[in-house]
Amino acid sequence: MSADTLVSRKPAGRGARLRWLDGWSVFTIGVAALVSVPVLVVLSHFFIPAGDVWRHLAETVLTRYIVNSLWLMIGVGTGTLVIGVATAWLVTMCRFRGRPTFEWALLLPMAVPAYVIAYTYTGLFEFAGPVQGYLRDSFALAKGDYWFPEIRSIGGAIAMMTLVLYPYVYLLSRIAFLEQSVSVLEVSRTLGCNPWRSFFSVALPLARPGIAAGVALALMETLNDFGTVQYFAVDNFTTGIFRTWFGMGEPEAATQLAATLMIFIFALVLIERLSRGRGRVRHTTSRYRALPSYQLTGAKSAAATTACFLPIFLGFLLPGAVLLDWTVETADRMIDARFFTYAANSFSLAAIASLLAVAIALAMVYGLRLSQQNKVMVFAARVASMGYAVPGAVIAVGVLLPFAWFDTVLNDWLQAVFDVSPGLVFSGTIFAVIFAYLVRFLAISLNTVEASLDKVTTSMDDASRTLGRKPGNTLLSVHLPMIYGSLLTAGILVFVDVMKELPATLFLRPFNFDTLAVRTYQLASDERLADASSAALAIVLVGVVPVVVLSIAIARSRPGHGKG
Repeated sequence: MSADTLVSRKPAGRGARLRWLDGWSVFTIGVAALVSVPVLVVLSHFFIPAGDVWRHLAETVLTRYIVNSLWLMIGVGTGTLVIGVATAWLVTMCRFRGRPTFEWALLLPMAVPAYVIAYTYTGLFEFAGPVQGYLRDSFALAKGDYWFPEIRSIGGAIAMMTLVLYPYVYLLSRIAFLEQSVSVLEVSRTLGCNPWRSFFSVALPLARPGIAAGVALALMETLNDFGTVQYFAVDNFTTGIFRTWFGMGEPEAATQLAATLMIFIFALVLIERLSRGRGRVRHTTSRYRALPSYQLTGAKSAAATTACFLPIFLGFLLPGAVLLDWTVETADRMIDARFFTYAANSFSLAAIASLLAVAIALAMVYGLRLSQQNKVMVFAARVASMGYAVPGAVIAVGVLLPFAWFDTVLNDWLQAVFDVSPGLVFSGTIFAVIFAYLVRFLAISLNTVEASLDKVTTSMDDASRTLGRKPGNTLLSVHLPMIYGSLLTAGILVFVDVMKELPATLFLRPFNFDTLAVRTYQLASDERLADASSAALAIVLVGVVPVVVLSIAIARSRPGHGKG
C-alpha cells in the first residue's frame, strides 16, 4: 500500500468519526454547556477558601441546617412512601367503592404547591384560626387550658409536604404496578400466596425501581422548598441561602451553602441509581392482559375507600375549599388591576419558558436521533437533564453570580469605549429568570419529547430522506404532526411548574416585578393569609390541568391496553 493511499484514507476515517458533528449536535452540546454553568459555578465554590462569614455559619447554624434537612427528608420520604405505594396498589389491584374516581383524584394534590397548603392550614389551625376558636368557644377554654399541635414546626412542614408530594410516588408506583405481568402474579398465587403476601414478595420488589425514583423526586422537591420552611421558621439550606445573600449581603457564603446543599442532591441521585442497579428485575414473560383485581367488601372496602379519600381530602379538597371561601370573602379588594398584572406576569413567564423548553428539547432529541445515540450526544442530553434535580435556590445563586459578572464587564467596557452605562442587562432581568427556568425544567420537556419521538419508527426518517427532504423538513412535516400531543403535554407540565416556582423567581425577578407565587408569599409573610388566597387559588386551578392529562395517560399506559 502506497503512502498516498494512507494519506487519503486518514482524513476519510476522521470524517467518518465526526459525521454526527453537525448543526444539531453543536446545538445540543451548546445547550448542555449553558445549562451546566449554574451548577458548575456553585460547585466551584468548594475550592474557594472559606471566609469569616462561612466560618461563622459553620460554627452557629450549619449543623441545624443539616439536621433539619435530614429530618425533613426522613419524614417526607416515609410519608410519601406509605401513602403513595399503598394507594397505588389499592386502585390498581383491588375493586371497591369509588375506585375509578380515586385513580385520577389521587393526583390532585400535585396541583397544590407546598407553600400554598402550608398557608392554608396555618390559617385553619393557628391559635386565632377557626378550629381552635371553635374549641375554645365550645368548651369555655382559655389560652393555656389545652394542648394543640403546633402547625408551624418541623412536624407541620413534614405533614404539609407529604400531602402534596406523595403523588410523585403514587404516579410512578402505579405505572410500575400496571406494567407487571399477570403471569408472575398468577404464579405467586399458585404457590399459596394471599394478596398481601403476593404484594410484599412479588409486586413490591418488581416495582422497587419506580418507587425509588418517586421517593427520590419527592425528596428533591423537599430540599427545593422555600416557602413552607421559611413560613414555618424551619431553618434549612434554602432559607439559609436566602438569609445569607439578601439579609447579610454575603453572596460567597450563600454560594458555599448552596454547594453544601448539592451534596445532599448528589447523594439522593446516587442512592436512587444504586437502588435501581442492585434491585434489577426483569419480567420473564411477554404475556400482558388485564390485571387480576381483588373484590373488597364490607370493612375492607370501607378501609380502602377511607385510605384513598383522606389524602385527597387533606391535600386538595379541604385547602381548596378554604382558599375558595377566602377568595370570595376578599374578592372585592384583592381581585383588582394589580391581581391581573401579577397573573399576566406569571402567564407570560410560564408561556415563554414552556415554549422555549419544548423547542429546545425537540431540537436536542432530534439531534440525538440523527447522531444515532452518539455517546457525546447522550452525555450532553443527560447533562441538560440534571437541572431538575437541583433546587431553585441553588440555580438562582448559580445564575446570579456569572450574570452579575457579565453585567460588570459589559458596563465597564461600554463606559470606557462609548461613555455609556446601560445598567443591568443580564442579572435582575426577565432574561435571567427565563434562563433559570430552562435550567430547572428543561428535563421535563426532554424526557416527555424523547419518550414520544422514540415511538416513531426510523423507517419514517428513511422514507422522508429518499423523497429528498432534509432533516429539518422531516422534523417539521413528518415527526411534528405525529408527536404534537406529547409536545403539548410537555409544554403544559413546564408551564405549571413555572407557575408554582417560588425560590428562583424570588431570587432573580426584576425590581417591582411580581408573579402570583411571589405575591402569595409576600402576603402570607405579612400574615395576610386570606388576602393571599386569590393568587394561591389561581396557581392551584392552573395546576389541575396537567393532573387530568397525567391521569388519562396513566390509565392507558398498561401494555396491551386497547386505547394505548
